Amino acid sequence: MPGSNVPENLNLHVSVDCVVFGFEFGKLDVLLIERNMEFEGKEYKDLKLPGDLVRKDEDLDNAASRVLGELTGLDNIYLKQYAAIGSPNRLLREPRDMVWLKSIGHPEEIVVTVAYYSLINIDQDKASNFILQSNAKWYTVSEVKELAFDHLSILHRALQVLRADLMLKPIAYELLPPKFTLRQLQQLYEVILGTTLDKRNFRKKVSNMPFVTPINEKQVDVSHKPARYFSFNRKIYQKTHKDSF
Repeated sequence: MPGSNVPENLNLHVSVDCVVFGFEFGKLDVLLIERNMEFEGKEYKDLKLPGDLVRKDEDLDNAASRVLGELTGLDNIYLKQYAAIGSPNRLLREPRDMVWLKSIGHPEEIVVTVAYYSLINIDQDKASNFILQSNAKWYTVSEVKELAFDHLSILHRALQVLRADLMLKPIAYELLPPKFTLRQLQQLYEVILGTTLDKRNFRKKVSNMPFVTPINEKQVDVSHKPARYFSFNRKIYQKTHKDSF
């Protein structure tokens, strides 16, 4: 039986886990929760994805939005459901994982988790609106080598889906400021894809995207030739793509 720490309004067999990607020019981050505990006489500081059991009165999308709102203080964050994981041993990767679960009254039964990824633009303006939980911190995705439970595989799968979506949908513009240069756009693609793109070929492809529109404004106070700014025109995209979001 689950411990008394678990509220009665929670579904004990269904959870949501959220992979929160944050883009800073030059790197891709992920928001992780620090879990401090003692196990067999040693202190551990593990990292895990943010998540929670689903409440009985909410659907999956609302549960994921709640987790993100409580974690960051933000709402209206881009969210995509991309996987459901229900492996029988998914919570038993390390013995201390189950010890931690028991300490918070979590049920020992199999819990199916529904995974989401979300996108946040980490710039100075938006960062000022963050109200992060004290145990939540940003980590560079490429430097994350170990997570609690099966969360590392959930993160890797989210990155694969993100990269595939990047090539098919305009999700890149969720991570850019309202006006951006083509250099910034290319850098975003390179950071997410983990590769270097040819400048000429990239700009040729962008020129065939009618929804990436130039605006009558250029950079100021820069040491190089000022670049023209562009913007994402959602109306044009929705007119030309049936899979708009």
